[in-house]
Amino acid sequence: MLDPKFLEEMSARMSALMANSPVKDIEKNTKALVSGAFARLDLVTREEFDIQAQVLARAREKLKELEARVEALERARSGA
Repeated sequence: MLDPKFLEEMSARMSALMANSPVKDIEKNTKALVSGAFARLDLVTREEFDIQAQVLARAREKLKELEARVEALERARSGA
Protein backbone atom coordinates (compact mmCIF):
# COMPACT_ATOMS: atom_id res chain seq x y z
CA MET A 1 0.00 0.00 0.00
CA LEU A 2 1.04 3.55 -0.60
CA ASP A 3 1.99 5.67 2.34
CA PRO A 4 -0.51 8.56 2.90
CA LYS A 5 2.40 10.93 3.57
CA PHE A 6 3.85 10.02 0.20
CA LEU A 7 0.54 10.84 -1.50
CA GLU A 8 0.28 14.16 0.34
CA GLU A 9 3.86 15.02 -0.59
CA MET A 10 3.25 14.14 -4.24
CA SER A 11 0.08 16.21 -4.23
CA ALA A 12 1.91 19.20 -2.75
CA ARG A 13 4.70 18.86 -5.31
CA MET A 14 2.21 18.65 -8.19
CA SER A 15 0.38 21.73 -6.90
CA ALA A 16 3.63 23.65 -6.64
CA LEU A 17 4.65 22.51 -10.11
CA MET A 18 1.31 23.62 -11.59
CA ALA A 19 1.48 26.96 -9.77
CA ASN A 20 4.86 27.70 -11.33
CA SER A 21 4.09 26.34 -14.78
CA PRO A 22 3.25 28.30 -17.91
CA VAL A 23 -0.30 26.95 -17.62
CA LYS A 24 -0.91 29.25 -14.65
CA ASP A 25 0.40 32.25 -16.62
CA ILE A 26 -1.79 31.36 -19.59
CA GLU A 27 -4.83 31.06 -17.31
CA LYS A 28 -4.05 34.42 -15.69
CA ASN A 29 -3.53 36.13 -19.06
CA THR A 30 -6.70 34.60 -20.49
CA LYS A 31 -8.75 35.81 -17.52
CA ALA A 32 -7.32 39.31 -17.93
CA LEU A 33 -8.07 39.27 -21.66
CA VAL A 34 -11.66 38.11 -21.18
CA SER A 35 -12.19 40.58 -18.35
CA GLY A 36 -10.91 43.42 -20.54
CA ALA A 37 -13.16 42.35 -23.41
CA PHE A 38 -16.20 42.33 -21.13
CA ALA A 39 -15.26 45.77 -19.78
CA ARG A 40 -15.13 47.17 -23.33
CA LEU A 41 -18.57 45.69 -24.07
CA ASP A 42 -20.01 47.91 -21.32
CA LEU A 43 -21.93 45.04 -19.74
CA VAL A 44 -23.88 45.35 -16.50
CA THR A 45 -23.99 42.98 -13.58
CA ARG A 46 -27.03 40.82 -12.92
CA GLU A 47 -27.76 42.90 -9.82
CA GLU A 48 -27.75 46.14 -11.83
CA PHE A 49 -29.98 44.52 -14.46
CA ASP A 50 -32.48 43.34 -11.85
CA ILE A 51 -32.61 46.79 -10.25
CA GLN A 52 -33.28 48.45 -13.61
CA ALA A 53 -35.96 45.86 -14.40
CA GLN A 54 -37.71 46.77 -11.13
CA VAL A 55 -37.45 50.48 -11.90
CA LEU A 56 -38.92 49.86 -15.35
CA ALA A 57 -41.80 47.81 -13.90
CA ARG A 58 -42.64 50.63 -11.46
CA ALA A 59 -42.46 53.19 -14.28
CA ARG A 60 -44.84 51.11 -16.40
CA GLU A 61 -47.26 50.83 -13.47
CA LYS A 62 -47.17 54.58 -12.94
CA LEU A 63 -47.69 55.17 -16.67
CA LYS A 64 -50.81 52.98 -16.67
CA GLU A 65 -52.17 54.89 -13.68
CA LEU A 66 -51.51 58.23 -15.36
CA GLU A 67 -53.08 57.06 -18.63
CA ALA A 68 -56.19 56.03 -16.70
CA ARG A 69 -56.35 59.43 -14.98
CA VAL A 70 -55.96 61.29 -18.28
CA GLU A 71 -58.67 59.15 -19.84
CA ALA A 72 -61.00 59.82 -16.89
CA LEU A 73 -60.30 63.55 -17.07
CA GLU A 74 -60.95 63.57 -20.83
CA ARG A 75 -64.27 61.75 -20.33
CA ALA A 76 -65.26 64.15 -17.57
CA ARG A 77 -64.34 67.14 -19.70
CA SER A 78 -66.21 65.91 -22.79
CA GLY A 79 -69.27 65.07 -20.66
CA ALA A 80 -69.45 68.55 -19.15
